[in-house]
Amino acid sequence: MKLALIVILVVVIGLSLVIEMGLRSLFGFGNPLIYIGDQEIGYLLAPNQRTRRFGNRIEINDYSMRSGAITPTPAPTTVRILLLGDSIANGGWWTDQKNTISELMMRSLSATRTEKYQQIEVLNASANSWGPRNELAYIQKFGDFQAQVVVLLINTDDLFATAPTSLPVGRDRNYPDRKPPLALVEVWQRYITKQKPIPEITALQNEPGDRVGINLDAIVQIKTLTRERDSQFLLVMTPLLREIGDPVPRDYEIEARQRLTDFTQAQQIKYIDLLPIFNSTANVKALYQDHIHLNLQGNQLVSQLIERSLMELMQEKLPTVLD
Repeated sequence: MKLALIVILVVVIGLSLVIEMGLRSLFGFGNPLIYIGDQEIGYLLAPNQRTRRFGNRIEINDYSMRSGAITPTPAPTTVRILLLGDSIANGGWWTDQKNTISELMMRSLSATRTEKYQQIEVLNASANSWGPRNELAYIQKFGDFQAQVVVLLINTDDLFATAPTSLPVGRDRNYPDRKPPLALVEVWQRYITKQKPIPEITALQNEPGDRVGINLDAIVQIKTLTRERDSQFLLVMTPLLREIGDPVPRDYEIEARQRLTDFTQAQQIKYIDLLPIFNSTANVKALYQDHIHLNLQGNQLVSQLIERSLMELMQEKLPTVLD
């Protein structure tokens, strides 16, 4: 009897070890990206992280960017572009590092470098669920790294984003502040146990006042900061999948979109609204990972559209670049 129990115990332990190793090596469980709270920004990806999730490589540098290591100041022969955004810019666990919008842009633009400007860098400062106020706080804290162009990539929901907060860090399973002891523990916490509601976040999501107006003000502050540093500014907005075709955007979204259009014209901000372009794209669902996030095909389209505007801005700023 005792021998049978020992055999069963050994089999259970062995099977658990095999499952643990498989979850780590095949899916990257047990090594999630870690977040840190910040009083102004709300939260950031903790600096200096490397992991693989579902086979996709993810690298976070010293400045909490989804980019490789950088120097604070670019070399004189380097053209630097700073991409600010949320999970669409970041790419999340479903996007390999080489397939993020910033990396696709960098590879494409690098093919057009000149003798004077031998390197193109596209930095990716982003995190899940950031809105314009998070992105403003990031650039206020870290600066624009002397980028010649700053690109702010938002989606329709970002017009209604609430104030930055660190409340999710360590409390929401999507924003862990430490590694789990086992991959099995992460799977249990992420997919089996139910996420407990966080009352303070629920209250924050009901933030009163003109949220659209507040976020538009944050956008113009980002533009003002970049212009003060003699950089160009480009604003790009992606649509939600349900906004494309039928049904069309909801009334409050149409109103907010019109406010944004009027705002960019009044503020003389170069703005790309991708909704009309996506509406004219055949099989647009093939561009999306889910209802809001893009897949590789979607990232490729967005990166190409941004590049066209960047070419114009960079030729205005640096006439000898990309000629």
